[in-house]
Amino acid sequence: VIAIENARLFEQVRARTHELSEALQRQTATADVLKVISRSAFDLRTVLDALLSSACRLCDADIGTIRYEDEGNYRLAATYGCKPEWIEHFQTYTTRADRSSIFGRTILDGRPVRVPDVLADPDFNRPQAQKLMGFRAALGVPLVREGHAFGVINLFRFAVGSFEDKQIELVSTFADQAVIAIENVKLFEQVQAKTRSLTEALKQQTATADVLKVISRSAFDLQTVLDTLTESAAQLCNADMAAMTRQDETGGYHHVTNYKFSIDWVKIADAVRLHPGRGSLVGRVLLARKAVQIADVLADPDYSYPEMQQAAGYRALLGVPLLRSGEPIGVLFLARKVVEPFTDKQVELVSTFADQAVIAIENVRLFEEVQSKTRDLSEALTYQTGSANILKVIASSPTDVEPVLRTIVESACELCEAYDSVLVLKEGQDLVVRAHHGPIGMGTQTWTDDRTSVSGLAIAERVPIHLHDVLSDEGRNFPIAQAMSRQDGCRTILAAPMLSEGESIGAIVLRRAEVQPFSDKQVTLLQTFADQAVIALGNVRLFEEVQARTRELAKSLDELRAAQDRLVQTEKLASLGQLTAGIAHEIKNPLNFVNNFSALSAELVGELNELLGNAELDDKIRTDVDELAQMLKGNLDKVVQHGKRADSIVKNMLLHSREGAGERRPTDINAIVEESLNLAYHGARAEKSGFSVALKRDLDPNAGMAELYPQEITRVFLNLISNGFYAAHKRKEVADDAFEPTLSATTRALANEVEIRIRDNGVGIPEEVRAKIFNPFFTTKPAGEGTGLGLSMSHDIVVKQHGGRIDVETEAGAFTEFIITLPRVGAAQGNSGGTS
Repeated sequence: VIAIENARLFEQVRARTHELSEALQRQTATADVLKVISRSAFDLRTVLDALLSSACRLCDADIGTIRYEDEGNYRLAATYGCKPEWIEHFQTYTTRADRSSIFGRTILDGRPVRVPDVLADPDFNRPQAQKLMGFRAALGVPLVREGHAFGVINLFRFAVGSFEDKQIELVSTFADQAVIAIENVKLFEQVQAKTRSLTEALKQQTATADVLKVISRSAFDLQTVLDTLTESAAQLCNADMAAMTRQDETGGYHHVTNYKFSIDWVKIADAVRLHPGRGSLVGRVLLARKAVQIADVLADPDYSYPEMQQAAGYRALLGVPLLRSGEPIGVLFLARKVVEPFTDKQVELVSTFADQAVIAIENVRLFEEVQSKTRDLSEALTYQTGSANILKVIASSPTDVEPVLRTIVESACELCEAYDSVLVLKEGQDLVVRAHHGPIGMGTQTWTDDRTSVSGLAIAERVPIHLHDVLSDEGRNFPIAQAMSRQDGCRTILAAPMLSEGESIGAIVLRRAEVQPFSDKQVTLLQTFADQAVIALGNVRLFEEVQARTRELAKSLDELRAAQDRLVQTEKLASLGQLTAGIAHEIKNPLNFVNNFSALSAELVGELNELLGNAELDDKIRTDVDELAQMLKGNLDKVVQHGKRADSIVKNMLLHSREGAGERRPTDINAIVEESLNLAYHGARAEKSGFSVALKRDLDPNAGMAELYPQEITRVFLNLISNGFYAAHKRKEVADDAFEPTLSATTRALANEVEIRIRDNGVGIPEEVRAKIFNPFFTTKPAGEGTGLGLSMSHDIVVKQHGGRIDVETEAGAFTEFIITLPRVGAAQGNSGGTS
């Protein structure tokens, strides 16, 4: 009886040992797969190959495949144990979701399907595949996403026999991991596509900005502007050639720019005048008055310029009209040497360049008109009065109106034979003297703007006012002028209003000491001087507005670029944070099972030892049993140890990916540094008995306040201080008794920033690992003492969240100093924070 009982117990121990060994094997394989997923998160082929290989090995399968739906077809994503001709069969065979195959049955049922022998299965109807590969037993486990089976893990055996329930459960776990891997790659590809789209948009905006710079610098050099627009359109739209046509005096359209068209083509094009019609791209655009493409000129029956096509070798064409008030004044067209249509985005971009070309042409036309009118006026004034000096002053003082006004009053006084001249401008309810020439006194620099003065009436009526004699009956209507006449002796006054857009902005006043009325010619001439004064004032105003607008545009461009950079970074960080959080959440539950069952299994081993202790076994069996139990318990202890390590990493991953960081507010830098020192020091003392370190502080009283997320910055300081404590005590362990662990904190006020330095006299950082210290999960600490996320989180908080900098200076075996520089005013991303 004892022997039978011993044998029964031995069989139980062996069976339990076998079960535990299988469980450990499955857990090890799962851990290996998770390592592959973490190391090759976006290399889907590597992840699926690892998943399938582990599934086949653990389930004693000879052949394995993974197929999933992609753009309407089921693609072969991974194989195991397949010969090249089998793989070719899978790739060329059109997979259908029907019950004649294990794959189709699994897709339709949405649950695992196992067949002990396919040749005995009445529904199986894939004789060609079975005959080619020779499999008998089959298993299908679905890949399920949002309740929908979109793929299958298939396992096959050459021998007849059913897959066990625990094997199906294991393959289902691998299927879940495959779904996660496929989704991760899908999300990654979406992020990549978004990044490429943003990069392309930024490239286009940069090119547009460059074109605007050329337009602003060469506003009246039309050829340079048109050449730049043509070249930029070709480069941004991947065109081999480009050109622009404009209408000439004959009504035809000729080429005015050329980008990379051959010399032979240019010679032919110079002799051609294009008109609306179907025979040419330009003609079609002129007819349609919108963008037109010719997919292939060699296949277009209406295209009638074969000699031009042969000279340039183009095939695909795009033309966009230059429209002014709805009428075409030219065409911008692009050409490719291959048959490849232009995209809608490219058509839109070329249309933008065409609009800019119209603006440039209009600017030059208007400028030439203004120049022409100015020349006419200059000539007329030269013939009549010789007042060209005024125009010289206007031209030489575009930003300073004072010399112009002085010249105007001097010329008006001289050419109109006046004794004295004054120029006044409206400022509120008063007229302020801006220029004066002559000996007559003005009494004050501010005149009254009302109808009781000659200048006030001229401004009010917007016409010249001529007072022949101040002291006559007519002069009684101007009591101010009579009062000034008794004071300074002036008798005749002429005032011409300065009109800008129909409104009076001031006046020019001529005075004579004797009664001598001004002639009509002189009145007209004075009004001309008043107009010139308005032009001078307008030039200065326009120049200042252009300068201000240019500064605004430059600032807006800088802000746009910065916003785009922050948007790209924010989307990258947000996507990466969501991805990290998703992976961590998915890992956490199976990891908890690993930890719990490992600890439970260790307890069971102990109970088993106690149970066997009361059994009568011979020495050899007892020795073997004890050795196996101890080995199994040691393995389980290692699983528990590494499971806790993995759990710590998952928790830090979740912490690293979390969003939200409280409120950003002004924070006292010295106070937060002092608080962090105290928290870290007392926490270290509470955690480790006998802890001792010398703290040094050098806090700049002018460090002041900075806009921060206090909770996040405190995390940074605590992490750096704790690392400093660790490094200093590591050096203490190998140093002599005279060595004293020391950590110092220093703050310093900068112009618009504040600098914080955390320095320890510990073991330092080796040069070969210095570049990796801010990488996630990189750590030089022994297992269990660090996760490698602290410095990574600190870097994200300082650089990405606060727009600051974090640098490190170190010397192996001597010291490590982290230098943190933070802006006083928020320079972070445009949201409420987060270190995702």
